[in-house]
Amino acid sequence: MARAGRIYVEGRHDAELVEKVWGDDLRVEGVVVEYLEGVDDLPSIVESFAPGPDARLGVLVDHLVPGSKEWHIAQSVTSEHALVVGHPYIDIWEAVKPSCLGIEAWPRIPHGQDWKTGVCRALGWPSENTGAVWQAILKRVGSYKDLEPELLGRVEELIDFVTAPA
Repeated sequence: MARAGRIYVEGRHDAELVEKVWGDDLRVEGVVVEYLEGVDDLPSIVESFAPGPDARLGVLVDHLVPGSKEWHIAQSVTSEHALVVGHPYIDIWEAVKPSCLGIEAWPRIPHGQDWKTGVCRALGWPSENTGAVWQAILKRVGSYKDLEPELLGRVEELIDFVTAPA
């Protein structure tokens, strides 16, 4: 049976990764992960959810660094029953350890260029279908050991928050 609380994640790929690595544990706890489709409307989404002591809301945001658009939006969420955390990566792909994929490092993509397309081109991967590339990346993730600590800690923090006793 699902809890009233939820974990929202910013993107579809984020949701797939969280489900793959933490899905079994989340189901045991009755926690549902939902795809947020970006953070631009986060304050109204939180207001509509109406988090409370028995229905906590956790939100995972990409590229949550001070001064960013995402950071300003996250700062506007003020409910004590909602927790917004993030990781420093431009995209969830970057939270997968390069060694898991047989590469030395994620390439640096110039500001203003689409990150996923730039990564695919830099690594010689097909850039016309980043969704298929993501599926290939996701298949290489076997457990939390294949992910960077900056993501692990944030997801665990959300799980602890939404499963804490009222």
